[in-house]
Amino acid sequence: MHLFAFGLNHQTAPLNVREQLAFNVDLMDAALRDMVGNGAAKEATILSTCNRTEVYCSTSTPEHAVDWLAGYRQLSVSEIKPYIYMLPQEQAVKHAFRVASGLDSMVLGEPQILGQMKQAVRQAEEAGTLGFLLHKLFQRTFSVAKDVRTQTEIGANLVSMAAAAVKLAERIFPSIADQRVLFIGAGEMIELNAVHFAARNPKHITVANRTLDRAQALARRIDGHAITLNELPEQLAQHDIIVSCTASTLPILGKGMVERALKQRKHRPLFIVDLAVPRDVEREVAELEDVFLYTVDDLSEVVRDGLDARQGAVKEAEVIIDSGVNEFIHWMESREVVPTIRTLRDHAERQRRSEMEKALRLLAKGEAPEKVLESFGNALTNKFLHAPTQALNQAQANERVALLDAVHRIYHLHTPE
Repeated sequence: MHLFAFGLNHQTAPLNVREQLAFNVDLMDAALRDMVGNGAAKEATILSTCNRTEVYCSTSTPEHAVDWLAGYRQLSVSEIKPYIYMLPQEQAVKHAFRVASGLDSMVLGEPQILGQMKQAVRQAEEAGTLGFLLHKLFQRTFSVAKDVRTQTEIGANLVSMAAAAVKLAERIFPSIADQRVLFIGAGEMIELNAVHFAARNPKHITVANRTLDRAQALARRIDGHAITLNELPEQLAQHDIIVSCTASTLPILGKGMVERALKQRKHRPLFIVDLAVPRDVEREVAELEDVFLYTVDDLSEVVRDGLDARQGAVKEAEVIIDSGVNEFIHWMESREVVPTIRTLRDHAERQRRSEMEKALRLLAKGEAPEKVLESFGNALTNKFLHAPTQALNQAQANERVALLDAVHRIYHLHTPE
């Protein structure tokens, strides 16, 4: 089995492709079990966010793992292959470290991805697909990410997705303080956006969610009002700014619903940020006049504003990551010799027990302890040295030098001049 990672992200695939391969949190357990159960991998973890879908696995057949992803999402391999990156062993380790450290994010240095990766690991653990190798990989991944964030300025001058959404809104409206804001969803991304918008003191804030309890919990924090998703058709027209991010597999806001809202608003501008993957807002909504619709990919220009100030920390972060990769690869390689070491120790233990039994029998017969110990030591020494001595004596000319060098290294021998 070998460590292998593959997937696609905002750099390799457009949003319409990414949303076809996104995994809902509620369906993750079934997907992980299916992948391992079908023999595509021995261990597996799936990281699925608005910007990426990646599979980290232990498998002897990487191509079968990629086939599984396409088949599970009812796509052909040819449809996804142009967008997929495949990373074996060392490349997979380095990629995991870079992702967790925020070096592979749309927002360089953003901390949210680390929490998302930890959640993915917890889900794999609950599904029973997180084995020894992946456990060690992610344990080391989180340690390296911590070092990067504490020893470099990678997070300095960070422009988050939430801050970018506020900046875009301020390009449409002179003052957010005069606007009514609607948040659809109550997850971590919406919470981040809610805090940023609330800081601008909008006229009114509404939180809409499938479960009213979660909507009310967030609404209390930001002095807002809570509603259910069923109330959206009636409430939509009352809001000027809408930020949506749910785990729904189907659009929350359709073109028809938005058109009706625009008529009620007498075509006053409607600013919508759709941070969900798959999208919460039908793409046709962008065709409507007086609607300013932005997706996660549309925010990329805004979040680059603070990039230059963080680029200097990237080189420092890469040094930390490379060191971590070397250590982990060394650990993986050392694991390959474990079976041989175990066999060698078992072999030596059998020889020791055999000679010990002989020595005990001699002592029971009344033999002098000194004589028995001398015999025991000689016999054990001869047995331990028999194999290497025989190998040296029987070595062919083309292998003798290498074998001699190995024996000297193993036994720390120094040939007299």
